[in-house]
Formats: sequence, C-alpha cells, structure tokens
Amino acid sequence: MVASEQQIKSLVNQSLVDKASFLVDLVINFKSSPIKITVVLDSDKGINIDDCALVSRALTNLLDEGNLLENYGLEVTTPGIDQPLKLKRQYFKNIGRSLKIQLKDKRIERGKLVEVEDDQIYLEQEVKEGKKKELKRIGFAFQDLERVLVEVSFK
Repeated sequence: MVASEQQIKSLVNQSLVDKASFLVDLVINFKSSPIKITVVLDSDKGINIDDCALVSRALTNLLDEGNLLENYGLEVTTPGIDQPLKLKRQYFKNIGRSLKIQLKDKRIERGKLVEVEDDQIYLEQEVKEGKKKELKRIGFAFQDLERVLVEVSFK
C-alpha cells in the first residue's frame, strides 16, 4: 500500500512534539526506491536535533503501524539558514532580525523586521537624508513577497 501525501502530512502533525512545533514543508519522492520522505519542521520557540529525532521516531511508528509504506527513507530536519520563510508563522519568531526580501516586481529590500500583521510585515530601514541617517518603517503585503530570507550576522 502507498500512503498519500495528505495521509503522511496528517501523521506528521500527529507526531509533533508540542504545540509550538509546526510543519513547514513535506517533500515526498514516490519515484525513488526507497520512497524518500523529507519533513521540514520549525517551532515558535526553536527546534533542535532531539525534537527532530522524537518526531522521526513517532512518525516511523505511525507509518509502520498503519502499513502505509513498505520501503521508505525518512529525514526530519529544520529549515537551513539559506531557506526562505514559507509560512506566516515563521515571521513572528524572526521579529528583530534582518530580512532580505525579493518582491514579485523583482526589487530587493532589506531591513529589520519590526512587526507582523495578518496581511503584511513591517521593516525598519536605515535611510540617508542628506548627512543624517534616519530609521524609516515600511510595510510590505504578504501577497507582494516573492522570497524572504533571514540575514545571519556573525558580528
């Protein structure tokens, strides 16, 4: 028997360690042998390798108990620093961090994330006005965002 993507997604959600954890992405390659399942998790309070291991064990048990897949490989991971933000929920935990935004019109904007609302985010940007530098607050609608990356600083 082969499970559907929706069945596996439901099992992932049942396997989550706590309510702060959430599924960011589920990639299933049914054409590979064995079937390859990649589960990308995040959490409102941070996620570590032990959390991933707990979800991996719980998900493996659910898949095996239900005989949903005969031959599969499972990877449970977190989004890497090079991965764009995909869900609105990810923005909240990144308030105060610098973002690089590519808009759908291909413009690039950078700034510190200061607020997240239902339909938009607000960045604080440093703008030069003559010889002075001022902080300017600019809003961007979620629908206008193409790709958003958290910029990591090693200062």
